[in-house]
Amino acid sequence: MQSFDFSTELVPGLPSELGLECLTWLPYSAHMLASRVCRRWRDLLQSQDFYYHRRKLGYTQKVACLVQAFSSGVVNGPKKPGELPSYGVAVFESVNRCWYKLPPVPKYPKGLPLFCQPASCEGKLVVMGGWNPASYDPVTDVFIYDFTTQQWRQGKDMPSKRSFFATGACSGRVYIAGGHDENKNALRTAWVYDLRDDEWTQLGELSKERDECEGVVIGEDEFWVVSGYGTESQGQFDGSADVYGFKSGQWRVAEGVWEPGRCPRSNVGIGKGGKLMNWAELDPGVRVGSCGITLGDRVLVTGSEHQGGVQGFYFYLGGKGKLEKISVADEFSGFVQSGCCVEI
Repeated sequence: MQSFDFSTELVPGLPSELGLECLTWLPYSAHMLASRVCRRWRDLLQSQDFYYHRRKLGYTQKVACLVQAFSSGVVNGPKKPGELPSYGVAVFESVNRCWYKLPPVPKYPKGLPLFCQPASCEGKLVVMGGWNPASYDPVTDVFIYDFTTQQWRQGKDMPSKRSFFATGACSGRVYIAGGHDENKNALRTAWVYDLRDDEWTQLGELSKERDECEGVVIGEDEFWVVSGYGTESQGQFDGSADVYGFKSGQWRVAEGVWEPGRCPRSNVGIGKGGKLMNWAELDPGVRVGSCGITLGDRVLVTGSEHQGGVQGFYFYLGGKGKLEKISVADEFSGFVQSGCCVEI
């Protein structure tokens, strides 16, 4: 908090350090209202320094943000024959098991772009890419949801159109790699988006084309681009990964880290010893359409027993090997396409 001006009192009659502590204790749900008290409170509560201050002291909370299927504004609601469901963002607070929906993106009031990719960055949700829900054309849109202001804003567009790419985030940056272009050609290119500067920078290329790959960040050290396939090997998922070191700025190849032929989309987790694991293999109840989101010492796992089956929601406690079923209201029981953990 060294960059913030404490020359005047945050709370009249209290030393600056006590005023800061009082505001630090505020739950994030009260930040928007507290920001209206005065300009100094607003500048403090909305600053990244204050976010890192709260996180360092353990006052942040990890929530799951799910890109979830909705129909006519209601999960699993009625729809016309052949009509694809629309998608929105559902938020799950694991501590009190509370669910709520984020407001729609202003540019797409009837639903997010299909197959858009979510990522978490400095307490904000970043949603990018996907297909226009009306035309099914790929888009380059980037949207950022700020939990403090409870509003969406639009970021700088992705450098090019790509679908089914890997994403990951670390230290205020979102990384993307692979996928395919608008002509269905698999890609090797990778880019990084700096949230603060609202700028994209190209990284070196992957070792090979990786369409329908999955991204995972391990610690604050590496971004893994797992599996995928090339243009000429449609659907033949590879067992290797390209790994980008944040400190070295270099790519390396990790062989034999994924079961060849298995789709990695939303399925990749980190198991014992930092090895990759497949969420779909935890239990027959999540073997189809599985998605895992790590929330501290537990993982929210979703999926179904068979194609078109009822979506199940579970907690997985690492090491115990069992799934604990979670009761979910019908409104939030739809298919989960993807998701990420946001620390707010």
